Amino acid sequence: MSNRDRGGEALDEMSKGIIEQLQQDGRRPYAAIGKAVGLSEAAVRQRVQKLLDQGVMQIVAVTDPLQVGFHRQAMIGIRVEGDIEPVADALAAMEEVDYVVVTAGTFDLLAEIVCEDDQHLLDVINKRVRALPAVRSTETFVYLKLRKQTYTWGTR
Repeated sequence: MSNRDRGGEALDEMSKGIIEQLQQDGRRPYAAIGKAVGLSEAAVRQRVQKLLDQGVMQIVAVTDPLQVGFHRQAMIGIRVEGDIEPVADALAAMEEVDYVVVTAGTFDLLAEIVCEDDQHLLDVINKRVRALPAVRSTETFVYLKLRKQTYTWGTR
């Protein structure tokens, strides 16, 4: 995987260091980050803003879906007939969908959905995903237990 931002420039070691600091604690003060990476607080603030503006990273609160009332998660493999993009866009617009990727292989798209319960999951799959024009078939992989979820891979 390339360490290039959306502007095509490779991330330098300082930017990678800032990202790593924020991955450990998204609320870490700029002064503490600066001390860790060898920059001033102002320089860190400027670099963080540039990374945010370029879409290289986001600073968000990550929740445990179970703790906030969403008891069913699943990955849906989707086969599409024709143009994949409109289906990917429609999936991305659904509030229950938190992840959409275009793939090569058995499925054209993978979409992760987070639902309140099994009935909600059924409604999303049956009435919304399968109802999309060009969706040829789906296969659902219901999550039984989350064993690992990491966000620290971004600077390798």
